[in-house]
Amino acid sequence: MNSHNKHNTSPISTLSFSSHYKYSLLATSIDLKRQRFTSPLLLIFLFLCLSFATSMAFPDSDSDSGPVVQTTPLVTFLQRVQLTALRSYSKKPDPKFYIDLSLKLPHDLSTAESAFDDLTTGSRDLSVPVEKLEKFVHEYFDDAGIDLVHHEPEDFVSDPTEFLLNVENDQVREWAREVHSLWRTLSCRVSDSVIESPDRHTLLPLPEPVIIPGSRFREVYYWDSYWVIKGILTSKMFTTAKGLVTNLMSLVETYGYALNGARAYYTNRSQPPLLSSMVYEIYNVTKDEELVRKAIPVLLKEYEFWNSGKHKVVIRDASGNDHILSRYYAMWNMPRPESSVFDQESASGFSSTLEKQRFHRDIATAAESGCDFSTRWMRHPPNFTTMATTSVIPVDLNVFLLKLAFMMEIAGDRKGSERFVKASEARKKAFETVFWNEKAAQWLDYWLSSNGDEPETWKAENQNNNVFASNFAPIWISSFHSGKTMSTCLFAHMY
Repeated sequence: MNSHNKHNTSPISTLSFSSHYKYSLLATSIDLKRQRFTSPLLLIFLFLCLSFATSMAFPDSDSDSGPVVQTTPLVTFLQRVQLTALRSYSKKPDPKFYIDLSLKLPHDLSTAESAFDDLTTGSRDLSVPVEKLEKFVHEYFDDAGIDLVHHEPEDFVSDPTEFLLNVENDQVREWAREVHSLWRTLSCRVSDSVIESPDRHTLLPLPEPVIIPGSRFREVYYWDSYWVIKGILTSKMFTTAKGLVTNLMSLVETYGYALNGARAYYTNRSQPPLLSSMVYEIYNVTKDEELVRKAIPVLLKEYEFWNSGKHKVVIRDASGNDHILSRYYAMWNMPRPESSVFDQESASGFSSTLEKQRFHRDIATAAESGCDFSTRWMRHPPNFTTMATTSVIPVDLNVFLLKLAFMMEIAGDRKGSERFVKASEARKKAFETVFWNEKAAQWLDYWLSSNGDEPETWKAENQNNNVFASNFAPIWISSFHSGKTMSTCLFAHMY
């Protein structure tokens, strides 16, 4: 069961329960009348219960009803600390720093919350003297990043002569050497304290060492890892590459999808699904069939995530044929914890709760896309408040998902391979129908006319005619090219 399902009751099951509850109450009241039992307190109780059941059956239409994955109590508290910091310093600090803090022993969360309440008591805007805030943070928290410790990669070689010899230009060769040395600098492992006491950290436990982006980004990120793996394979760090994939697979096994990043506040969204591409890249170099076999159940789980629920959309062509495609859709409708003040300010122009919630979901969804924040997701660019990422069916996302047929073939799963060959053929038809634009000679993102919950009919005017690099993702993912039309030959050899 995916974690987001734990927090969202089916509307159908809710209605069924509440209807049953109302009928039970009605029967009870009739029975009481028969007995001429008319206690005022009991009647009030029945009225309140009936109101409760009705509210369950008919949710507030003024709020966003999409799925939301709740965050941890520590993240919620750190958002309060973050807000106070941003209101206390004259020069605004990095908001992510505060959300990455870890509780310092021997304090627990309730003790830290009580001390913070005392600190901010009497402050109307939650600002406090900077020296008092810094004293509080130092007393109750370990610094951001302390929950990662350096790891010396066993497969790192200081002087990678073999691949550097292929670089002819002296300056480029020296630059390549510097990039290679970064793998050692950025290599870390999650500290034992995170594994032993995960509720004291926003960093998530991972089984293998990681390579982080660096600077303020003190955790592993999903689609960044693809580019990291491309680099470390060139540096012949095969063990490290497999470890990065193992970490991502552990997240899929735990949450049902690979998270945006390995932090508790990222559990509400994923990122471009390049896990199958990572496994493919490693296999191409190492021929490690065991890795492929191990990855297949995980990739199937991720495939299901992107092809079900809110991520699944159906477009109907003029002939009445339905084409299944995927979209980005974050399971969050509030300010993002790592940037909550920025998100609140960005949404300040909206008057209703529903408008703000939809905007926050579209911001989080843009972050899920990995292209945050692109005008690609704006209805009226460059107006940031017109962000509508959940209303876009992206070309690149629908390309990333389709490497399972090849994986199944490697693993010797003939039936599985045939299943995904058929799936890729269906996706090919969807690409030709929904995305391909003959005049532009490229694939174009498609704007939904509705919320995407029901099938909708394809309209030519819904294609986004702006040119983005992502329009050409089908070319990037396959190097094949021949005299046939580009769209046909690419799909024939992509999977």
